[in-house]
Amino acid sequence: MKARVHIMYCWLVCMIFIIGMLYPIVETAKGGHRGHGLARTRVNTWTLPIKLSNNNPLSTDYYGHKDGARIVKSSHFELDYMLGRKITFFCMATGFPRPEVTWFKDGIELYHHKFFQVHEWPIGNDTMKSKMEIDPATQKDAGYYECQADNQYSVDRRGFRTDYVMISY
Repeated sequence: MKARVHIMYCWLVCMIFIIGMLYPIVETAKGGHRGHGLARTRVNTWTLPIKLSNNNPLSTDYYGHKDGARIVKSSHFELDYMLGRKITFFCMATGFPRPEVTWFKDGIELYHHKFFQVHEWPIGNDTMKSKMEIDPATQKDAGYYECQADNQYSVDRRGFRTDYVMISY
């Protein structure tokens, strides 16, 4: 019986530690959405390193290539937005040749339309800044967004989760 209690306690401590590492929460008191002070933002303070397989040298060459596409800056991980406001996500990628950045929602590539825009700024020969905006945001814009940077050597992705909040006054 003592062993079973000890195992459950260890499991609980491990789960609390993992959840604490995966979801650090930063509450913003002001800012975020046009000065209303109502936005809640979760910040992704780390990224998981890519685990390279020692058994396959091709995967090591692909993911660990010195000129491969890498996302070096990106927006926060989770965003709660107000309906009718703007959603904005940002990615900056480096690599040689300069990576291309593609945006996805729920695994499907996004294309330009009236309320969705992508702005890109090439920097030097090896960096691309990309900003994705949806304005105005609706309920159907909630979901999981990703930016993907790729060049001939590798691919890198970052994900962002969104959901809308309804504020009653």
